[in-house]
Amino acid sequence: MLAALTILLTITAAEPVQPVQIKMPEMEIEMTPRSPNQMSSFYEARGFPKPMLDILKQQCFITIGIKNTSREKIWLDLSSWTFQADGKELVRIHRNTWKRRWQDMEIPKSSQATFRWTLMPETLDYLPGEREGGNVTLPFTPGYFSLEASFKTGDDKKGKVINIRTDKLFCAEDPVQ
Repeated sequence: MLAALTILLTITAAEPVQPVQIKMPEMEIEMTPRSPNQMSSFYEARGFPKPMLDILKQQCFITIGIKNTSREKIWLDLSSWTFQADGKELVRIHRNTWKRRWQDMEIPKSSQATFRWTLMPETLDYLPGEREGGNVTLPFTPGYFSLEASFKTGDDKKGKVINIRTDKLFCAEDPVQ
């Protein structure tokens, strides 16, 4: 899933954005900002209706890939992720918020399902060697912003806690023409 999404989004890129990478002994994380044109082209090719595309063009998309390079299970829980810009929290748009919005707009169920498939799961266990990912959506924000995230480890989530932080994220914009 992530590989197909990454390949398709890379093909539509006018100017490729270098991903933000975090490599630790236990895991590798790659975060790639996606421009409005990249995302709308990707979704338009899947038949999304124009009202849906118009809304998606106004959002900030970050494609995230996570690989467990440890011997322990690593637990993703997006509720433990905090995005901040200029000392203020950037509230990630939860998949349930999108679901309600699409239902209220009477978006076709096929488009709703495809969109949901491209989002990062809210929670997920990563087995050793496993790689998975998807998109997180945020309100469009100019400039750089930070992410702080923690991951529990072990079968029972009682192992070491892995903390990451970066202040190098940003919302990609389309080139000015």
